[in-house]
This record gives sequence, C-alpha cells and structure tokens, in this order.
Amino acid sequence: MFDNLSDKLQRVFKNLRGEGKLTPENMEAALREIRVALLEADVNFRVVKQLIENIKVKAMGEEVLMALSPSQQVIKIVRDELIKILGSHESKLRFANEPPSVLLIVGLQGSGKTTSTGKLARWLSKNGHRPLMVSVDVYRPAAREQLRVVARDVNLPIYTGTPEETLPADLVRSARKEAVNTGRDVLLVDTAGRLHIDEDLMTELQQLKEQLSPVEILFVADAMTGQDAVKSADEFHKKLGITGVILTKMDGDARGGAALSIRHVTGQPLKFVGVGEKFDALEPFFPDRAASRILGMGDVLSFIEKAEEVIDKKQAVEMQRKLIDNEFTLEDFRDQMKQLRKLGPLESVLSMMPQVGILKDLKNVKVDEKEITHVVAIIDSMTPKERANHMLVNGTRRRRIAKGSGTTVQEVNQLLKQYAQARKMMKSFSGGLLGKKMGKFKLPNFLGV
Repeated sequence: MFDNLSDKLQRVFKNLRGEGKLTPENMEAALREIRVALLEADVNFRVVKQLIENIKVKAMGEEVLMALSPSQQVIKIVRDELIKILGSHESKLRFANEPPSVLLIVGLQGSGKTTSTGKLARWLSKNGHRPLMVSVDVYRPAAREQLRVVARDVNLPIYTGTPEETLPADLVRSARKEAVNTGRDVLLVDTAGRLHIDEDLMTELQQLKEQLSPVEILFVADAMTGQDAVKSADEFHKKLGITGVILTKMDGDARGGAALSIRHVTGQPLKFVGVGEKFDALEPFFPDRAASRILGMGDVLSFIEKAEEVIDKKQAVEMQRKLIDNEFTLEDFRDQMKQLRKLGPLESVLSMMPQVGILKDLKNVKVDEKEITHVVAIIDSMTPKERANHMLVNGTRRRRIAKGSGTTVQEVNQLLKQYAQARKMMKSFSGGLLGKKMGKFKLPNFLGV
C-alpha cells in the first residue's frame, strides 16, 4: 500500500538532501513535486490543497531554513501533517455499557461488506469478545448464504432467522434476543447494498438505525475505487451518520488516495483496513504508522505485533540460544520457515521494513510462496541425522531427498547453500566482532523472533 506515493516522496526528499541549504525557491519546487505526487496518488484535491498549505507555512519558517539538517526537518513536518490528515491517533471501536453492542455494517454492493463482517467478527473474537453475526439482506438470498459460509469459515455463530422472518426489522429483533440469550456481547449486522445509493436503501438503513441504536455504523469501502469510495462514504455519512470506515483491498492499492482523503472529507475515522483475502487480514488503522510507511520509514510496530501473535515465545528463546551457540540445524531452518508463513503474505511482511540502507529494495522483492513449500518438503524428506548435520548429505542422499520431496537435485543443492550462508551469517552475528560489542544485549533472530 502507498507504494507509488512513497517512491515519489522519497525522490523529493532525496533531491532536498542534495541541496547545500534550503531556500524559498527549492522549497517551492519540492512543494510542487509533493502536490503532484499526492494528486497522482488520487488524493482528494481539497485534501492536497490543505496539506500543502500547512506544510508550506511550517517548512518556510526561518527555523527550518536555517536548520543544520533542513531536509530532515521538512520530512518531520510532512509526517506530522500526514498524521493530522489521517486522523492523529487510532480510533478504537466503541462498545455499549450494556451488551450486546450493535455494529451496523453498511456500504455499496460489491464493496466487501460480508467478508469484512466475518473478518471483524474474527478480530473481535481474538480480542476477548463473543460476536454474533446476522445478515438482513432479504433481497438477495445468496448474500445471506454467503455470510453463513463466512461464519462457518471463521468458526463463529450466525443468526439465520426463520422462514417467517422476511423483513430486516424482524431479523435484527430476533438476532438481538439470540445474542442476549447466548451471552454474545457484540451483534454485527450485515446490511443490504446497492450498486448505487438510492432512497429505498437509505430509508431502510435509517429505520434499522432507529430500531437498533448501534454504537458503530461502519461504512465498508473498496480502496481500489479511489475517490469514488470517498464520495460514497461522504454521502452515506450525510444521510446516515457513519461513525467509521473499513477500507478493503488496501494491499492491492498502490496509490492510497482513499485512505488519505476519507477522514478529511467525511470527518469520520478510518478504523480498519483489509490487507488480504484471508480472514485474519484485517488490521486496526494507525495514522502514525501509515504516515511512516508513506515516507519509507516502515511499520516495525505492526510487524512486532504480528510476530507476537503467531510466534511461540519459548520456541523463540530456544532458537536464540541455538543461534548464539551455533547449533542452528536444518530442522530449525524448516521451523523458522513455518513460523514466517504464519505472519501472512511475505511481500506484505517485507513492506513493513524501513526502506533504508540494505533494506531499501525489500518492497520490490517478489516472494514465491511455493519456494517455502519446497524448502519444507526437502527438509522433511531428510533423515533426523541429516537434518542435524547437513555435512552428511552427499550426492546419493541428495538424489534420494530430491525424489522424496518431488523436487530436483539442483533445488536441494540451492537449499543447502542458502542454509550454510544463513548459518555463517548467524555465527558472525553471535561470535564475531559484532557479538563482542553487543555484550549483554540479546541477539535478534532475523528469521522470525
């Protein structure tokens, strides 16, 4: 996400760093480039105008122009203003004092409402809540069936209704009773959608709002539709009073215009972003982290949080000891590959790294997930002794391993070479000059800890 905008802004800052000092002239030129970069990223023109004005006022001040590192000052100003536009701080979900808390999920047809309902239910379940879902799209039977399939896939309950319940009002009334009777503290209501906003849809949603008094009305928008998503969110807000936005398909949106515009245009926060097809690919939106990613600073906090969710801490400590003691075996290498897989699509994980130094080209790395499958298969085809001591794997054994794993001898050779290089690198970190300098500090495990 934000890849195109990030690349262009980093070029602007690189040019500024090349100047001996900042002047009103080269600052004006930089602001023009920033303006063009934002407009090409499909950011709303009103947002661009406000952002550029704010940056200009602060960046053209004498304190910045006379600073020892003026380009860094400008980067800080741009980051601060991006954070303001994006919402300043994370906007958390609200919950009712007396359960169940009702979350009304609204949006146009095809925006991803039903899938987002399932993702949000899963996220709530993982964060200490007991959600119940219900679909009130009585016009399209396939829509209610889709939510039933989603509920099965996330292994969470859904209220399906009775044949007599043919109106949205009847369904939500019974669903709320079901939530109370079964101890469910959150009721997610997946509403009907249309290809375009119409009065019938809005009237129905307003009636549901009056009946349910939801603590949240979350508008689901497709990030790939850019300013159309922002316009729809604004219209829904004017007629319904949304309280937040879930932006889907952010992983496929290289521009980021919708994310940068939606808060400013609607006045309502971006609460979650969908970053993949899997049901765990829904993340709370943090304006400061998004601003850092736009400026190429990465999102290490999100990476750490994701790692903490999936990586076994005892395993991590033991792996750290093995690395320090140079006991890192092929079996450990395989286990680390499996741990990495749990973090989600590796390209998404790599995009969280700061785009500086040796890491600057990571976002351009294309990771073939099949390669990890091959690595695991090759190591699984080895005997325990071979996994413990890779030096035992001679030509005959390599042919046997290749046949057993459905790969080639060349792929086995490549894996052994990669493993030897990784082992050598880890040894230099733990036992070389760097290891001595680190003293009592813990060694980071770059393969997942």
